[in-house]
Amino acid sequence: MTDKRFYDWQTAGGTDDVMRFVACMERADIPWCAIGGVAVNHWAEEPMVTRDVDFVVAVEAIDKTVELLEAEGFIPTRFEWSINFKGNSRVSLQLSTEELYYSFPAKSVAADVHGILLRVASLEDTLTGKIAAWRDSNRRQSKRIKDLGDIIRLIEAHPQLSSSLPLDLQYQIEKNR
Repeated sequence: MTDKRFYDWQTAGGTDDVMRFVACMERADIPWCAIGGVAVNHWAEEPMVTRDVDFVVAVEAIDKTVELLEAEGFIPTRFEWSINFKGNSRVSLQLSTEELYYSFPAKSVAADVHGILLRVASLEDTLTGKIAAWRDSNRRQSKRIKDLGDIIRLIEAHPQLSSSLPLDLQYQIEKNR
């Protein structure tokens, strides 16, 4: 089974939704990139399936992105820090509107994640985003634990990053060894 077929099986047809999303963004030439778990999957050694595709666009392109994805058949739902889109599968496309991520698209890289070609945040930006998510005390404990696991996956694949971790995070990682 190919990576793409496995992802499609796990997401009840999510490959099509993700590929339609990517094609829409590329046709419109909007600066964007995947963040969160999808970006971690690119940079870590072993990918994990996620049903969320968190992404960010240049701040001036947020309204245009919503308009284009709606025209493509995705249904938006607005939240305080994101706009989530549903297509025909279990995948949720989640456009982050948090300021932290606004500079990420300019440093994004092309990637193959689960057999799907897309753009992901740089390694350093991916780690920055995961650290911010881990530190967010408003997130559910299960999400924060997953964020810590994602940080550890990044460090295992790129040990040079460990020296850039905040001390409290270094302590948390050592505590869990």
